[in-house]
Amino acid sequence: MSVALESPKQLTIRTVPLRDGRPLLAHLPEAAPLAWLRGGEGLVGWGEAARITLPAEADGAGVRRFTSAARWLEEVLARSRVTNDLGLPGTGPVVFGGFTFAPGSAGSTLVLPRVVVGRRAGRTWLTTIGDGPDARPEEVLHEIRPHRPVGPLTWRDGSPDAAQWRAAVAEAVARIRSGALDKVVLAREVHADAPADIDVRTLLARLSRDYPGCYTFSVAGMVGATPELLIRREGDDVTSLVLAGTRPRGATDEEDARLAADLTRSAKDVEEHRYAVDSLRATLTPLCSAIDVPDRPELLRLANVQHLASPVRGRLRPDVSTLDVVAAMHPTAAVGGTPTSTAVRVIRELEGTDRGRYAGPVGWLDARGNGEWGIALRCAEITGSRARLFAGCGIVAGSDPDAELAEADSKFRVMRDALTDEE
Repeated sequence: MSVALESPKQLTIRTVPLRDGRPLLAHLPEAAPLAWLRGGEGLVGWGEAARITLPAEADGAGVRRFTSAARWLEEVLARSRVTNDLGLPGTGPVVFGGFTFAPGSAGSTLVLPRVVVGRRAGRTWLTTIGDGPDARPEEVLHEIRPHRPVGPLTWRDGSPDAAQWRAAVAEAVARIRSGALDKVVLAREVHADAPADIDVRTLLARLSRDYPGCYTFSVAGMVGATPELLIRREGDDVTSLVLAGTRPRGATDEEDARLAADLTRSAKDVEEHRYAVDSLRATLTPLCSAIDVPDRPELLRLANVQHLASPVRGRLRPDVSTLDVVAAMHPTAAVGGTPTSTAVRVIRELEGTDRGRYAGPVGWLDARGNGEWGIALRCAEITGSRARLFAGCGIVAGSDPDAELAEADSKFRVMRDALTDEE
């Protein structure tokens, strides 16, 4: 059974144009900020008109958290009166959400904020939600306190520690070479303690500044900047971006080019990427009337790493909902492995920790089914003054434990930098 914040009998939802050129983050108060941003556009929200937090799935079927969330949202929207003349994706009622990686983990969450400010293609809007026909939220647009610095941090390794994780990678390689599976993605964690509660807005500002090409998000304490787009839906059109195969960026143009060439010629990385693309194709085909998959990956360069990337496009069949697609696509081979059921079992056996919402779907959804959902990577779970950082690597037959540990450490850099105050 789900655990939900009781919704009012009726919600009055109104979206209006907003003449405000400030950055979206300038609107956010400190308490429980919600965000989905890329390149200066997206959505920010605050307050809670309704919320659901789901328990672990005892039967392990794998989709109940998605179907329960969809049913809850349908019930909330049925009690809503909406005024929205803009009609753009992200206008009207919008929920921000994050789902756990594993069905056996509790904590999948959807939040319907009291206030949303959005921006798309140069147009900005304000959505407010009240508890009756004449109600208005008290906190609409107000003076915001400046973002607070994080302060000095105390770092400690997670469980498993680096040595134990290298051993887990070696065991995974042995199982892959024995034919038990083709690929598994293993994650590790590190922890940071700050002297006071961490201001999530500070992290969002740094992440969106340093990684404008990524999707910067904040949902119920999970904060990050993911390059991995699970699905974007506008009408019946869906887009997904497969990322698998990684190298760091070089310190010089020559080193950067050498690393890029090494990535594109690497049999190990090309194999890892092919598994991820084949997995996505197999998942989307029964959901789509048409699908377009590129023949070969392209190179995606981010501020700290570069990836092999394949954009995949499709047109959904009638009566396929956005959360149907999210449920079917999760976990992708890029964050789970191949074959999926075997890889997830190996993850559970070898990682020795609960991922929570790390590597699960995170994003937003509006009342018309439009939305963007990424995979919660390059992220941290913020609880008061504590941060739990995650990073994962795709393990295949040619993986080397020391090299994989170095890759994971390079992925931690995103959130390490976001948490570290500039001198």
